[in-house]
Amino acid sequence: FFSQVIQFTNDFRDAPLLMAWIGPIPFLFLYHSETVETVLNNSTHMDKAYSYKFLHPWLGTGLLTSTGNKWRSRRKLLTPTFHFSILADFLEVMNEQAEVLVDNLETRVGKGPFNCFNHITLCALDIICETAMGKKIYAQSNSDSEYVRAVYRMSDLISRRQRMPWYWPEFAFQYFGDGKEHDRCLKILHSFTESVIREREEYGVNSMESDSESDQGKKKRRAFLDLLLNTMDEDGNKMTHQDIREEVDTFMFEGHDTTAAGMNWAIHLLGAHPDVQRKVQQELDEVFGDSDRPISTEDLKNLRYLECVIKEALRIFPSVPFFARTICEDTKINGYKVPKGVNVIILAYALHRDPRFFPEPEEFRPERFLPENTSGRNPYCYIPFSAGLRNCI
Repeated sequence: FFSQVIQFTNDFRDAPLLMAWIGPIPFLFLYHSETVETVLNNSTHMDKAYSYKFLHPWLGTGLLTSTGNKWRSRRKLLTPTFHFSILADFLEVMNEQAEVLVDNLETRVGKGPFNCFNHITLCALDIICETAMGKKIYAQSNSDSEYVRAVYRMSDLISRRQRMPWYWPEFAFQYFGDGKEHDRCLKILHSFTESVIREREEYGVNSMESDSESDQGKKKRRAFLDLLLNTMDEDGNKMTHQDIREEVDTFMFEGHDTTAAGMNWAIHLLGAHPDVQRKVQQELDEVFGDSDRPISTEDLKNLRYLECVIKEALRIFPSVPFFARTICEDTKINGYKVPKGVNVIILAYALHRDPRFFPEPEEFRPERFLPENTSGRNPYCYIPFSAGLRNCI
């Protein structure tokens, strides 16, 4: 399906709009910066499309799937928890799990080609689980754990259902589809999250004091969950357990797979372009020399070329190649009237290949993202993390 849609965008690159039916629902496909901006930069068109409803059983109506006032209040509530200083506290976890990943990859050296995606995904899952919930699941050493298998399987079941309109009705999904397995995985996922929430409350690990010390004088790590347990709205009300579970599950779902996909494609592109790989190696040698020390936030500021490589990898292979919105009131897009209720699919994959902004778009050229080459570029021509009010937090 996706390859067919992309072929349509190639065939009709200059068409003002592109519409197609998916099952009983018409979808409008947008892949020009001007039309994409019309939707993403409008505070009215912020509701997610129909297909997102299949995430509700797992994620509830958290930040990804909520609409209207609930989304606005939840976004305002959660934004401080993603402050740079808080994210910097997670770097230690990332370094530790990256070391495990490197050790695992080294065991495969000299043994022929292998698929590194599974290794990277398990590393991302370890990082997300520990930073989101403060819980080590050791996915890289125990990929057969019940929770890890449930995360994988649930993600696959949801994706399959979204692509199969005949399973959109609940009765069809339950009686003829994967409904029973879906419910079994759901029970595992929710039980795990709820048990961790209770555990973090019980042991009082939800202290907001960043300088609190353990008995050994070691700084306590705060997880995303700890911050949520202490977050209050404008009226001084704390989030309920269900509210917290929605956001932790959302963070788990959105964080691990997209991160792993981005890393995997970046490594693929580096392997396919030895000249770029040499430039990255040279930059790493300049910053780290012969040291094996962990990376710091200061180091990131000096890895400018590597940053360009990552951005170009996300241009060619965005972790979320498309996403959908619902038009919430009659509007004009590129001069055409689009009625309320129409589902819009924003094709980041095709958008990132607009030759007006990225000449020879299939070529891997990290230099496109050097500062001197980005000035004057439409901000909506490159949206690996969406854009506008509802961009990735």
